[in-house]
Amino acid sequence: MASTTSGDILPSGAKIFVTFPDIFFIPEFVFGGLVWILVASTEVHDPNPLGWVMFVSIFCFVGTTLWFFIFITGGNQRSVWPSLDVGFHFLAAVFYLSAGVDLAFITYIYGEIVKPLPIDPLLKIYRLDIAAVVMCYVAILLYFIHAIFSAIRWKRS
Repeated sequence: MASTTSGDILPSGAKIFVTFPDIFFIPEFVFGGLVWILVASTEVHDPNPLGWVMFVSIFCFVGTTLWFFIFITGGNQRSVWPSLDVGFHFLAAVFYLSAGVDLAFITYIYGEIVKPLPIDPLLKIYRLDIAAVVMCYVAILLYFIHAIFSAIRWKRS
């Protein structure tokens, strides 16, 4: 009976572009980067309630970048990597969930207080916040799906 090693389980090199759930790396980059850009382009008032959202988006963007390069270079071939893969993506999903709730609440409050008019320059900031909320929830979905299917892959190993 042949044993399965983590080398058979986790892809490396160009295989990450065609294996599931590692194919989610690129969308995680895109939507996480969009959250970062959209939140950074809005007005920030004292005190900064969106600091957590910025921390999460930057942390996950940098973490996903490091994870991506570890997978590309093949540094993920030891037995501990499948569990680390699950842990990172689950942590990212939970972080993004908390940041998404915070961002949605702040956007709702901003919309209720400001009541932007169609010609108001604050309408642009309000729309950027709404776009950031949408991108944040797409990032939550991507990280959560990645975490679930990484857990399934980990249990198979």
